[in-house]
Amino acid sequence: MSRVALITGAARGLGECIARALHGAGYRVALADVQLDAVQQLADQLDPSGQSAVALQLDVRDKAAFEAARDLLVARWGGTDVLVNNAGKSKVAALMEISPEEFDEIVAINLRGTFVACQVFGAHFAERGFGRIINIGSLAGQNGGTATGAHYAAAKGGVATLTKVFARELASRGVTVNSISPGPLDLPVVYETVAPERIAQIKQMVPVGTLGSADYIADSVLLLAADHAASVTGACWDINGGLFMR
Repeated sequence: MSRVALITGAARGLGECIARALHGAGYRVALADVQLDAVQQLADQLDPSGQSAVALQLDVRDKAAFEAARDLLVARWGGTDVLVNNAGKSKVAALMEISPEEFDEIVAINLRGTFVACQVFGAHFAERGFGRIINIGSLAGQNGGTATGAHYAAAKGGVATLTKVFARELASRGVTVNSISPGPLDLPVVYETVAPERIAQIKQMVPVGTLGSADYIADSVLLLAADHAASVTGACWDINGGLFMR
């Protein structure tokens, strides 16, 4: 039987790319998003029969929602093998103008969501003796951010730390936990929300001169999710065009 992967924030953008790549590689995919209609459309495109693709409405801030998703996938496909914590929310905001409520909202989606997902599915994977968790971080969590708000950068910095904490906790149980930290990506949502002149400025800042490929991020997820990727855990793969070098 093929492996089962749950991808959060799968309705569009990078999450959609990752979902398509996993399904194309033979995974049965659970596509989770707060917007059920959008993710249902993708599931229908991938497999109208529902045998290898299912849509789930899921708010990543809600631990009980992850528990329900875990139980549903146990009943439907016998369990889950791979978790991709992709859901997130970015917001441009002046540092001194971010309200405590705005800070809490962004941190809840980007950091709390990753934490509760790793708790629920980390335990599920440990019980099964196998699992792959891939957290989608951000360059902003490494360099403090240049085009995003401080709340987003802080949350993604927390994701990088949580990755190491869960990797250490679960390593002896056959479960790996890794993160990927993309820089600016070539995605439709970027061109919808960022002015053309700003995109040109961003490209000039990137040493390689181009925005990153979402498809390549998806390929990297496939590598980290592979059965023979057992020796990679607690790692952060930087894919940022040379903007941040260790």
